[in-house]
Amino acid sequence: MNITLRQAIHQRVQNKTPEELKEVIEDSIGGEEKVLPGLGVLFEIIWQHTEASTQDTLVETLKAHLP
Repeated sequence: MNITLRQAIHQRVQNKTPEELKEVIEDSIGGEEKVLPGLGVLFEIIWQHTEASTQDTLVETLKAHLP
């Protein structure tokens, strides 16, 4: 069975509670670089299901914290 990275990440986090999802994110931040694609997949899900005004806020937050 061949699955994509996106599918693997989706399978890893499906049926998790909000607390468990937060833990997955927090454990990945600042960790090894190999977890970054997983965070990217999670961010993609958030982005695709967020209103434009919230997307603008996320972009402003990102911009404010870039060197």
